[in-house]
Amino acid sequence: MSNKVYFVNLRARTDKSNKISKIRSLFDRAGFNEFIQKDALTAIKLTFGEHGSDGFISPVFVRQVVDKIKENGAKPFLTDTNTLYSGSRHNSVDHLLTALEHGFDYTVTGAPIIIADGLRSESMTEVQIDKKHFSKVKLATDIVSADSMIVLSHFKGHEMAGFGGAIKNLAMGGAPALGKKEQHALKIVVDQEKCVGCSKCSVVCPETAIRMSEMKANVSPDACIGCGECLTVCPVKANGMDWATDLADFLERMTEYGYGVHKTHEKRIGYINFLLNITPDCDCASWSDAPIVPDIGFLASTDPVAIDQASYDLINKQLGFSHSLLSSNLEAGADKFYGLRPHIDGTIQMRHGEEIGMGSRDYELIVL
Repeated sequence: MSNKVYFVNLRARTDKSNKISKIRSLFDRAGFNEFIQKDALTAIKLTFGEHGSDGFISPVFVRQVVDKIKENGAKPFLTDTNTLYSGSRHNSVDHLLTALEHGFDYTVTGAPIIIADGLRSESMTEVQIDKKHFSKVKLATDIVSADSMIVLSHFKGHEMAGFGGAIKNLAMGGAPALGKKEQHALKIVVDQEKCVGCSKCSVVCPETAIRMSEMKANVSPDACIGCGECLTVCPVKANGMDWATDLADFLERMTEYGYGVHKTHEKRIGYINFLLNITPDCDCASWSDAPIVPDIGFLASTDPVAIDQASYDLINKQLGFSHSLLSSNLEAGADKFYGLRPHIDGTIQMRHGEEIGMGSRDYELIVL
């Protein structure tokens, strides 16, 4: 059965059709008011962006969701979890400072920030899911404890997942460090012939699993947690894995974690995807590359699989930008994410999500 996904484009000629008005309208039309109750502690799950990036959702847009939640008499808070890799969001102190530097201040958004997995990513709650890879998943306690939830996702490419949307936002963003490790469970290898000895991978490794020997990077398989940060920074792409086998399982594990978060808030969770500044890399990178396609608009749904599928399809309908990282599949209708990374099939997220009962890839796009 198809589920409804609501869509607004970015055209505006009056103050009644500007972006902030469209976000508020999407909130109403998607039915989010129906499950947000008076006094409900309502999590707004988003990503504040790594230091150096600027592709994250504008705090001004976030404010519209905050205000809509308050109109229902509920109590919103902004939330995310600390990162597995070393960076500007590895602990809650640095994470909060990064959020503030990126404009997510109370005076702008109207809501406080709670890092959901605690100071050092040790606050977790196990949730039973009984799926292919996991019987239980480890989730951030303050996300599980929320009465209701709105998930705001910047849709973009990703080095390991193919793309990042609502499912990935739920999965990685809803898990503490131990949950993130369970999702990754990968082992990185280095092509010694390609390696140029720049040591960038060893610098960013959070477990010091990569050491330099004779001007080449070497990975300790026992210490590697498979976070993939080294894949992002390697200038010659010498770091890799068994993309055909390991990555498919990784994407299924990730999707099952997303299912766990969705399950804890079933019938009390809504999703908004932002198809703006569609960059080739995740906002966890410390940069934002040029967009691969034009800005498109906003989508809202109560189904995370349907909204990601609709976002994926809308992006692929666009003409790609030749001056971007996109080197092939620039024509309208071609798979842009395959054009970026042909070794990754990101659609496994939607396929597995549908298989485990998270949602439906069959959707009805309702244009507002």
